[in-house]
Amino acid sequence: MMYVTAALAVGVVIVMLIKKMDIKISLFFMGILLMFAAMACGKEIAIPEFQSTGIIWLDPLKAIADQFKSIITSSGFIILILGGYSAYMTRIKANDVTVHSLIKPIAGIKSVFILIPIVFMIGNVLSLVVPSASNLAIILLSTLYPIMVKVGMNPLTAGAVIATTATVMPTPLGSDNVAIAAELSKTAEFAGLTASDYVFRYHIIVSVPTLLVMALAHYIWQKYEDKRVGYEEVCTEDTGAIEEISGGKLYRTVYTILPLLPIIMLIGVFILQSTRHITITISVEVAVLFSFLVSIICEIIRTKSVQKTLEDTEAFFTGMGGAMPIVALLVAGTTFVVGLQSIGIIEALQNTMTGISGHGMGFVLPLTMVILTALIVILSGSGTALFFAMVPLMVPLAQAAGINVLALSIPMGIAGNLLRAVSPVSAVVMIVSGTIEKEPFQIVRRTAVPMITGVIFMFIISMSVFL
Repeated sequence: MMYVTAALAVGVVIVMLIKKMDIKISLFFMGILLMFAAMACGKEIAIPEFQSTGIIWLDPLKAIADQFKSIITSSGFIILILGGYSAYMTRIKANDVTVHSLIKPIAGIKSVFILIPIVFMIGNVLSLVVPSASNLAIILLSTLYPIMVKVGMNPLTAGAVIATTATVMPTPLGSDNVAIAAELSKTAEFAGLTASDYVFRYHIIVSVPTLLVMALAHYIWQKYEDKRVGYEEVCTEDTGAIEEISGGKLYRTVYTILPLLPIIMLIGVFILQSTRHITITISVEVAVLFSFLVSIICEIIRTKSVQKTLEDTEAFFTGMGGAMPIVALLVAGTTFVVGLQSIGIIEALQNTMTGISGHGMGFVLPLTMVILTALIVILSGSGTALFFAMVPLMVPLAQAAGINVLALSIPMGIAGNLLRAVSPVSAVVMIVSGTIEKEPFQIVRRTAVPMITGVIFMFIISMSVFL
């Protein structure tokens, strides 16, 4: 009965993901039902030191409130201020300056196929500034796409490269990395783990080689596809100069750095810690808040108006509110997992999976989760919903399988981000296909090989390093 209940609950969640319904409410609802089912069987809600309200029907709601308080004060707060900082950078147009500075040198490159890996890598760097794949695609379609086509690039090639730019750039500012680092830090093995530690010690080992392999795969595959369809480069004389950003050199330099300042600080501190053994600890939230303060000072100097600058800071707090759905998704995922734990399914899985890794089969769980991720992402177009929903479950699942949790978290996170560009119903693919007036499946044909190559490569690397 326990297995049937768990299977039904997971099945409902998967169907909701595929149908693109709001997954948060589904996870909350199924988590509550599972907790009620557990209590009906005489079991307790699986939260350490959980204090009952004294009214059994209200206990699941108290469990949700407890999870909100726990997550809001840890990973949730970081995600909120990251959303705020990104919104403020957009408000003061620093993001525009950074994008302009990074893509301007591309205008002088005349070789079509050399542009492919260059644009792919620059696009991934820009994803640090514009984390939304859809928003980044819109920016690149309006700035880089005309240049790529004018130098003779096949519109399908240009569209495919743009559709795959926001992938797995290793950054402690990514909400997925923040969420998993916060979850791992609760374990004895990874106690005190920060988002910077997770990314620069573990994630980067897999993500950077994967990015390089995908850049090469893009080059080879797009060249092959152009040859297959008989496309010939047609270069116009005027490649179209990128519109200049108004302002002096100092302004462009400073405002190019501002969106990247938190990541620059975190990388700098990590290098000092690793090479000089200096005991400096700067968390993501401290780096972001410091960068926010620096940005305010820069804006006061630039606008010469304290009043206007302070009015614009409202964008930071509005952006924090915009990031709240991600926090709610984390809480919803945790609620669902508490429900599964309460009915005993995690303990049952542990008993079932004991000994798998000892027989050289430790890769079975990560492979299963990557395949499930691929299925959900391709059908639903969402690259992160499943990952966020699974964050609270990764440690228990890894412990049940007797494997390193990194062998599960890193492949799942990377697979979800990569395979988004292989789904014909994903927002980024539809935006690109609509802009260049091509069918989504034509874009997917161009993106599938580089992205699937990346997934296979990263899985092999992950299993080699972390199992």
